[in-house]
Amino acid sequence: MYAVIRTGGKQYKVKAGDLINVELLKKAQGDEFDMDEVLFVSGKASHVGEPTVSNAKVTVMVMKEDRDKKILVFKKKRRKGYRKLQGHRQSYTQLFVKAITSPDGESETAELKTKAPAEKVVAKKTAFKKKAATKKKTTKKKVAKKTTKKKTKKKA
Repeated sequence: MYAVIRTGGKQYKVKAGDLINVELLKKAQGDEFDMDEVLFVSGKASHVGEPTVSNAKVTVMVMKEDRDKKILVFKKKRRKGYRKLQGHRQSYTQLFVKAITSPDGESETAELKTKAPAEKVVAKKTAFKKKAATKKKTTKKKVAKKTTKKKTKKKA
């Protein structure tokens, strides 16, 4: 079972148990609330809203509020000497979809799985001994001297 919801001017396809990042909502961490702007609900029977499905709801829980990665906005006009660099970080709210309820009363729920604290695995660093560099024996090549004969001119 899945639903399409609308929040923050965007539409999201969600299933029970999903984590989604939506536009910043003025809710505290851990709050649970229902989203009533449900545009579509699937299940045994599909319900399409005009524009929303009445009596359908999606129950969500606020996990955290955070900010996204920084993006750089760079503007330039060639040959005019105009350059502008600006950074932006979008704020978002992370939601956990707990339940989806259709107008027929059919619902699907999911529980939040918390990760058990994992045991710290300490990786042993194996120290590799460097092999002693073996020097190559180089033999000096004997350079043969060229003997040049001096040409002498005899005076006649």
